[in-house]
This record gives sequence, C-alpha cells and structure tokens, in this order.
Amino acid sequence: MTSTEAPAGTAPTPAEMRTAMGAFASGVTVVTGIDGDEAVGFACQSFASVSLEPPLVLFCADHSGRAWPRIRNAGRFCVNVLSEQQTDLCDRFGSHRGRKYDGLDWELSHWNTPALRDVLLRVHAEIHDVHVAGDHDVVIGHVLQLETVNEERPMIFFRGRFGIEPEHAEQSPPAPWCGTDRWG
Repeated sequence: MTSTEAPAGTAPTPAEMRTAMGAFASGVTVVTGIDGDEAVGFACQSFASVSLEPPLVLFCADHSGRAWPRIRNAGRFCVNVLSEQQTDLCDRFGSHRGRKYDGLDWELSHWNTPALRDVLLRVHAEIHDVHVAGDHDVVIGHVLQLETVNEERPMIFFRGRFGIEPEHAEQSPPAPWCGTDRWG
C-alpha cells in the first residue's frame, strides 16, 4: 500500500483552495431566517441533500458572517434555490453592504422564515445539528416542507463566475462578492 499523504508544509493556501474548488460547479442559494422581528439572510453555494429518511439537508456558513449567528438563534431557516436569472438576489445577499431586504418583494412563510419570490425551490427546515469545521459551521437541517416554485434553469457558480460558458465565449467578470465579501 502506498501513502497518499502530502509532505509537511504543502497544505494549500486559502487562495489556492478557492481556485481549485472553483472547478466544482455548484448551485447558488440564499439561506434566510428571522431574528426577533428582522429578516436576515446570506448567499450560500455549499448546500446539499443529506438523507431522505429522515429528510435532512446541509449548508455551510462562515464564522465571520453576520447573518448565520442570527439564523442559528432563530432555529429555523429557508433555503431559497436561485434560478440563473436571479444574479441580483445573489449579489444582494452575497454582499456585506446594504440592507438585504430593502425594496425586495418577499413573504413570511408559515414556518416564520422569509420566502423569496420566483426561486426554483424553497426548503423550509429547522436546525438539527451544527458541526464546527475550520472557519465554517456545517449546519444539518431537518426538512419541514419543500416548495417547488418554478422550473427555470438553475444558477450555476463555476470558477468565480455565473454559468458554464464555452471556452471561446466572452468571459463574464467575476462575481462582485468573490474577492472581498464573505458569504454567511
């Protein structure tokens, strides 16, 4: 048997990690919740189904984010899965600047979580467990309800940009929150 361990001191830098992991295309979501009487939320690309029985999902939230601790206090959240036409929502919730809900059309679900309009899917859940993993928390949620809202094409995030374009196509600029803003 051969060892696959890397020599000491060769761990990737955060920049190398971001670039390499950018080769994995992912969908984009907005995780929302209510803290007291204020709606909060953040853009999140680390989202997945965990289990069918019981119905569990997960998302990862950055420790330095402002919205995640408030959603954690609330105990419930909604994962709003974005369509490819909703880059405005991604930019709004992916930035640390501005108030996320100012001028935004949304509704309060019967689970007391913000439900964004015209998304592909809403996953309403309550926090089941939280695991600390480096600079993020891995949040396991017990699914309370699923709502398919529309059947548009999904938003795809790949190599710091939205969509998967052919190599000969003109490259779109990197998403504005890729460099300095932090989701979560």
